[in-house]
Amino acid sequence: MTRPLKLILGTVSALALAQGAAASELRERAQDMFAPLPSTIPALNDNILTEEKVDLGTALFFDPRMSASGVFSCNSCHNLATGGDDNMETSIGHAWQKGPRNSPTVLNAVFNDAQFWDGRAADLAEQAKGPVQAGVEMANTPDNVVATLNSMPQYVEWFEASFPDVAAPVSFDNFAKAIEAYEATLITPAPFDAWLNGDDGALSDAQVAGLELFIDKGCSACHNGVNLGGNGYYPFGLIEKPGADVLPPDDRGRFAVTETADDSYVFRAAPLRNIDQTAPYFHSGKVWDLKVAVQIMGTSQLGTEINDAEADQIVAFLGALTGKMPEVVYPVLPAETLKTPRPTGEVQ
Repeated sequence: MTRPLKLILGTVSALALAQGAAASELRERAQDMFAPLPSTIPALNDNILTEEKVDLGTALFFDPRMSASGVFSCNSCHNLATGGDDNMETSIGHAWQKGPRNSPTVLNAVFNDAQFWDGRAADLAEQAKGPVQAGVEMANTPDNVVATLNSMPQYVEWFEASFPDVAAPVSFDNFAKAIEAYEATLITPAPFDAWLNGDDGALSDAQVAGLELFIDKGCSACHNGVNLGGNGYYPFGLIEKPGADVLPPDDRGRFAVTETADDSYVFRAAPLRNIDQTAPYFHSGKVWDLKVAVQIMGTSQLGTEINDAEADQIVAFLGALTGKMPEVVYPVLPAETLKTPRPTGEVQ
């Protein structure tokens, strides 16, 4: 072997070692801020997962008869074919009313510390009860939901199998628990998880560069943990408030929950998994371009300008958070009977 070849090989080897050390250092920094998705479904509060309960929750999630009009299901606003949301500025509900906020994705929502943009629901079971009763969404009542379920013998059997130790298994609480059980299975492992677990080849060079910028710019101060968000509350416009076209002045966020002045225009940090599938962005749904959303976050939350090249790299990293969907099988629902409450309310 000639000396020049030895020198070339030595240089290549040294470069590879340096790159490996840099990758290892970045992974250690990332592991301090983020966590990969667990390999198993997390335990739920007072709700043991069983196959029967998940199957029941699947049916309820897709059943539009849980709404007063018989038109809207959970899947209407949290469409599993389009990233777990409806890809609309704000959702359309009962009598075609337009809701006040953008629909968050249901994918990986089990890892959020609280549900809704303002965190008013502690878990997915509590969240499941909200839209059913909201006049602008499904406009139903707990009593009518229970009457609807009891009118269909197949549903009664499924509830009995899912809640075998309960005297009256068909209840609004158990309705919500079944939906929670199903939603807890909607987990999407992504390339970023593989990278966190040691697979250097799981991310592209652009995605690694974007991750480094994501950390160095300060994005990870709010978007961290297993869901890269969903676990803290922050003012929208911490440094500089966006205009009314992005931050509507009549939606004061968490203030409506706490009635505390400090919570005006405070919202839960959006979880970022599958974010490139869930446009438009922010609680207002006013921004359709993920790159623009990243740049707005830079000025409004961090007080720094994120230039086009940097934004492109951060968006590339965010693409590494898009994961593999679990298999979604559209259920065959129980047939209604003469006892099933008829659809009510205007739907035109």
